[in-house]
Amino acid sequence: MYKVYYCILLLLLSASLNAHHIRGRVADPDGNPLEAAAIYHPATGSYVYADAAGYFELDNVDVGDRLLLYSLGFASDERTITALHVEKGITVVLQPAAVGLEQVVLVARLNPLNNLARADLAVNPVRSSQEILRRVPGLVIGQHAGGGKAEQIFLRGFDIDHGTDLAIDVEGMPVNMVSHAHGQGYSDLHFIIPETIENIDFGKGPYRAGVGNFNTAGHISFKLRDRLPQNRVTLEAGQFNTLRGLGMIRVADTDHSQAYLAGEILFSDGVFEASQNFSRVNLMGRYRFDNREDESLTLTASHFQSQWDASGQIPERAVVSGQISRFGAIDSTEGGRTSRTNIWMSHRKQYSPHQSLRTSAYVTGYQFDLYSNFTFFLEDPVNGDQIRQQEKRLLLGGQTVWRHSFHGEGTPRKGYLDLGIGFRYDDVDEVSLSRTANRKTLLERLAYGDVDEFNGFAFAEASWKLGRWTLVPGLRLDHLRFEYRDRLPQTYARAVEPGWFLAPKFNALYQASRKVQFVGKAGLGYHSNDTRVVVARGGEETLPGALGLEVGSVYRPLDRLVLSANLWSLFLEQEFVYVGDAGIVEPSGRTRRLGLEAAIQAQITDHLFARGDVNYTYARSTEAPAGADRIPLAPELTSSGSLSLRDLGPFSGGIRYRFIADRPADESNSLVADGYFVTDANLNYTRGAITLGLTVENLFDTRWKETQFATLSRLAGETQPVEEIHFTPGTPFFVRANLQLRF
Repeated sequence: MYKVYYCILLLLLSASLNAHHIRGRVADPDGNPLEAAAIYHPATGSYVYADAAGYFELDNVDVGDRLLLYSLGFASDERTITALHVEKGITVVLQPAAVGLEQVVLVARLNPLNNLARADLAVNPVRSSQEILRRVPGLVIGQHAGGGKAEQIFLRGFDIDHGTDLAIDVEGMPVNMVSHAHGQGYSDLHFIIPETIENIDFGKGPYRAGVGNFNTAGHISFKLRDRLPQNRVTLEAGQFNTLRGLGMIRVADTDHSQAYLAGEILFSDGVFEASQNFSRVNLMGRYRFDNREDESLTLTASHFQSQWDASGQIPERAVVSGQISRFGAIDSTEGGRTSRTNIWMSHRKQYSPHQSLRTSAYVTGYQFDLYSNFTFFLEDPVNGDQIRQQEKRLLLGGQTVWRHSFHGEGTPRKGYLDLGIGFRYDDVDEVSLSRTANRKTLLERLAYGDVDEFNGFAFAEASWKLGRWTLVPGLRLDHLRFEYRDRLPQTYARAVEPGWFLAPKFNALYQASRKVQFVGKAGLGYHSNDTRVVVARGGEETLPGALGLEVGSVYRPLDRLVLSANLWSLFLEQEFVYVGDAGIVEPSGRTRRLGLEAAIQAQITDHLFARGDVNYTYARSTEAPAGADRIPLAPELTSSGSLSLRDLGPFSGGIRYRFIADRPADESNSLVADGYFVTDANLNYTRGAITLGLTVENLFDTRWKETQFATLSRLAGETQPVEEIHFTPGTPFFVRANLQLRF
């Protein structure tokens, strides 16, 4: 018997001596790194992913072993390891190919649906600001101010309003505005030109250490294009006097430097009887340097400005009585203007095969001026209840993340350790709430002051691979300082309050096979209160926390079919609710949510793609009695899906739906916000460098309400106020045609 043991020992020793560590790089034909390209080693069943510079490392590789490489939009490749590869490394150039679902690798990823969203974005490029957020499964949006305000967001049983419970950033530059004039976490994404978006990274729940404030329901991060394959000019025209122009021009495209300019201009009268007089201008310039070895630098500058009129939210009784139509207005003098100017940078330095440093920084100048009338003549029967919300803001910050990769000797890649530190500073001048008349006369200042808010943070996150398990613990520490200088009193009034929040996180992933993986997540997150609320309450309830728990799985029965499901819960220390008469959000009590999500993504043929999701949430207040514990406007059942055609000869296009079920508009569910099912479609014809396109919103001309609120209001001539649903009607059948020229 000892001879058998001796032979086995010799075989194991021989395998160990023949195993090697190799380092490689994955790039496209132009030499650009293919970040997140997947490398599969069949001999060990291990996956690794290329870093931002396209580099990867593998251990326990023998001469003669095969490597399989995948990247979205590129043909898969297979390489056999030679002695030269072991000695000097391997470089693999993947060739462009039609997008296919088999190119998307899902195993060993905490958020595999990100890769599916990237595939969906490649098949269906976004063409409007509204489409950007809808690419996140389960997320529903609504616009209710003539197209000028940030969209109202619904996700995981939250009425997030304009961003209170969803952290949004563009390459590390925050979109959410703290202590905003129109509500905490206000997130206006209209400064992004949709065609410049390359990728969307998202996660639901408070589970990642690198994300801080507002990360309760989830987070979204946008990555912009570093280079343009071609110049592009697009002209678009549609109903309601809608006109849009887009230009994207390459300025430089060399081996080490790429630069381009992009501009967008948009005009529309809107679907309402009173013209919305909407206009928007977007300008952006971007430069990237990459030495193709160990360092890259990206610089971006952008400017956005917009102005509009709005017909506001109208009461149901005014429509039922015939006083106005669905597209009429009680006060057509609502509207506003806003602007945002950004400069941001990102830098990456690879110091060794195992150590890298990523740094980002940003500075933003922002202005906001909004007129609204939610209650009409409730407070002032003579002049009406129009309010003005206004602010000027300077926002700056940055962060640095050091990564050290670990590689166990004789085993597949073990993991990494990320250590990050950063800050954010908001200097908000003249943030105010005033009563006005006809957008001209100031009647009364209700709030008027200056906000200084500082957020410093540090975090650590590690990933450790143990066989089929991947463990990702994390810890984040945030310090916030709130300062408010009230300008209303005759005497100097300044209040300062500090706050701290420590958030542990833990994620575990089990890779059962190449087709099945399971994930478990737990973590704390928070959304900060408005500075004015914090100082008024003496620092109490400064940083309400959220505890999230989640289990889920991804199953891939076929290369072109992916199924996923998640079961989750979230406990929130303090809910924020919308207050119609002031147009702001205010803190409420504790809540809990339980939810179930399911999604499917399939490639039916080489040219036909399908996706769909359905999401159910049970949301209740834990401090209210039964029957009065509903969370106003919290969605219970939502769904979305699409069928997309890509490159079938000269044709491409798709049809998409979104659905939200009836939901409570108040705590007792006595007022109900009506659900809707709306379908959009598009069709494109390409010949050479020219594409003709047709886009239809609300294909079947569905009668629907885009946003709804339970509001107490009084119309002119009424003796008593009435609480009922006030709504903004959804877009009717709306056709736009576009012409695109590439050169």
